[in-house]
Order: sequence, then C-alpha cells, then structure tokens
Amino acid sequence: MSDVPTGLPDASPEVRSAFERLLLGLADTKRILGIRYSDWLLGAPSIEAGIAASSMAQDEWGHARLLYATLRDFGEDPELLEHDRPASEYASWDPLDEPFANWASVTAGMTVVDGALALALEAVLEGEYEPLRGRLEKMLGEEEFHRSLAHAWFNRLARSQGEGRERLREAVEAVLPATLRCMAPDDRSHRRLAETGLTLPAAELRTRLARLLNPLLAPLDLSVSAVQTEVPEGWDGTRGRGPGHPAEEAVERARGDLNRALFVE
Repeated sequence: MSDVPTGLPDASPEVRSAFERLLLGLADTKRILGIRYSDWLLGAPSIEAGIAASSMAQDEWGHARLLYATLRDFGEDPELLEHDRPASEYASWDPLDEPFANWASVTAGMTVVDGALALALEAVLEGEYEPLRGRLEKMLGEEEFHRSLAHAWFNRLARSQGEGRERLREAVEAVLPATLRCMAPDDRSHRRLAETGLTLPAAELRTRLARLLNPLLAPLDLSVSAVQTEVPEGWDGTRGRGPGHPAEEAVERARGDLNRALFVE
C-alpha cells in the first residue's frame, strides 16, 4: 500500500480499501462485459448490431484500462491487475460469469448490467474523489450510445409476440437480482463509502435504477422495486459480489494470454 491517494476525503484504511475495491469491481466488470459483447460480433441478428457490439466491447475495454490506471494511486500495478490475476480474484459482477446465451440475453445485459454500471459510475462522479472526474465524464459520454442501443432493442423485443419476448423476460429475471446486489450492496463497506461521500447510498442507487428500468420492464410485467436484494449467503465482501467467478476461459481472453508472447513495445 502506498500513501493515501490525493483527494480521498477520508484517509482511514477502511475507506481507502473499500473505495479501491469499488473501483476494481467496476474495472473488472467492464472488462468481462467487453468480452461478452465481443462474442456477438458475428452472431448478432444483423450486421449493424454486430458492429455495435464490437464498438461497445472496445468502449468497455478502454473504460476498464482507465479504471485500472486509477488504481496506481492506491499502490497497485495496473499491468499486474490486467494481466496476472487468476479468475478467482476477479471482482466482476455475478451476471457476467457466464456468456450471453442468445440475443435476448445480450439485450438484457446491455440494458440491466451495462445500465447499472453506468449508474454506479455516475454515483462516483457525483462523489468527492476529484481525480476521477475527467475520466468518468468521458466514460459516461460513451455510455450514452450503449444506453440508446440497449433501450431500442429492449423495446423491440419486449413489445414483440412469442419467443423473443419470453426469452427477454427470462434473461432479465436471471440478471436483475444479482445486478442490484452488486451495484448497491447493503453491506458495511458500501455504507461507509456513502457516508464518506464517495458514492451514493444503496437505496438511492436502487431508486435510480428503478427510474431507469421500470418503464422498459412494464411490458414484461417486471419491476426493479419488486426484486429482493438482501445480501445472499456466501457473499464475498472482499470482492463485493456473490460466490464464484468468471470462467477461466473468459479471463484468459481478458488477460490476452494467447498473444502475450507476441507483444511488442
């Protein structure tokens, strides 16, 4: 651990560790989300959708790198964070542990997981850690494209008849509870960050996600407010997520293992 990063409103080890964990979780989640989007470059329902998936993947990897770089201020080595950790140490959100099964799952991921990630970033932007402001503003500007594309596909599937609508409903039900818990865990670590002004309280984050998603979810007879969000048994407080981790194959791709030997400065 290095000296306390300039700009932290509370220099206590507890707050410092909690904020570092929050940033690492956001970085890891964006990195794995980029991998999940990249899977659909060729499998999307249209060429345009595949190009959009590729663009979003690149955005997420770029955002992850910016967040990893920020952790240098906390005494971490961004190169090690990106390329030398096993899957078991990843703090990415639970819903991304497995690949998206179909385009309805991609749409649910874009809308629910990516949307919640953006809200989590907004909460940090509204907080009192000044060194991140410029980077977060850039990320959130790029997230507007993700949101517009996600909502367009979500409305298209949610208002359709038959298989697409049912698959979307199943995909949302599968990712929404865990996304809520990871975005806004009601645990001591998150409460301490909110008290210090480094993020928003869990209840406020959930309210904002409900405001964002409930109009979209209404045709599916779903609601953010109806989701139970208690921290489950097996909750990993160190990583800020439930038990488990992404598959080693996904993390190998994220680390770039297959091509590391070809890397040239």
